Amino acid sequence: MELMRAARLHVPSRTLTVEEVPVPAPGPGQVLVKVEAAGVCLSDVHLIDGTLTPVHLPRDTVTLGHEVAGTVAECGPDVTDWAVGQRVVLQAGEVRDGRVLTRGVDYDGGWAGYALAGVETLVPLPDSIPFEQGAIIPDAVSTPWGAITTTAGVRPGQAVGLWGIGGLGAHAVQLLRAVGACPIIAVDPAPAARRRALDFGADLALDPADPSLADRVLAATGGRGIEAAFDFAGVAAAREQALGLLGPRGCLVLVGLTGEPLTIADGVRFSHLQHRILGHYGSAEDAVARVTALAAGGRLDFSRSITDVLLLADAAKAVERLRTREGDPIRLVLRP
Repeated sequence: MELMRAARLHVPSRTLTVEEVPVPAPGPGQVLVKVEAAGVCLSDVHLIDGTLTPVHLPRDTVTLGHEVAGTVAECGPDVTDWAVGQRVVLQAGEVRDGRVLTRGVDYDGGWAGYALAGVETLVPLPDSIPFEQGAIIPDAVSTPWGAITTTAGVRPGQAVGLWGIGGLGAHAVQLLRAVGACPIIAVDPAPAARRRALDFGADLALDPADPSLADRVLAATGGRGIEAAFDFAGVAAAREQALGLLGPRGCLVLVGLTGEPLTIADGVRFSHLQHRILGHYGSAEDAVARVTALAAGGRLDFSRSITDVLLLADAAKAVERLRTREGDPIRLVLRP
């Protein structure tokens, strides 16, 4: 029996260990992917610290990792459209029996030497995109892409604001610029994050504690306020601040995950201006392919997105770095 290393989370005790496990065999409609790179996401941190709990996991332990890129190592018995050696990126989840399941949460993910994937979750990865950059497209890029283009339906020329310029927010700035949003207003308490927002294409980067923030937003938007706001931080105070800056018929899209309640401070204003609050999770089936094509075509640049690459054996160290924001990471990546 061939063995591989995998970073496994024991959910009841929230214990992460790197251990030897059997290499899985692909069944009908599946391929075995040799993992070359796997992203470390804040959701992984929340799974470990207990903020998030898998809903559909059939057992008490799971291999983490929902951002995965690699090469096809073996095809299942009925798979003919994929060949060994093809470079691929994996969708962050799949639909089984009518349920949406997340890789590395509800079933084993890519913090391992190999990962199983249904053929419907495979997306070709062009040679021009390094594995480290390709791995983060599912979630770190495709999730804000879905929030921007599908949930909010941002159109060229719309004034947008985004709270939290971390792994999701930094890519959202690039994506908002690609779809023609203007102005793009980034809000984050960390000076390094605000500098990053400007480097990635934001028109204005503000500290949420700035007493002149509302006036600066109104000045930047010509008095109309923000038409679409995005919370990538999952922070109640950020959401409430964003609601207060929405213009008529503006929407707030909740992308960052939190169990904290959302308070509407002024219900009359909310109703009078016909505001909307929209939840968002993941992305449509075509999102990873579309974003990959944009990157291959030179419209998006992920070369600045990879803060560091660590060995799989250092998975716990990567999680701690992300939790404490050591080095102000955008994305950390694991290599088996």
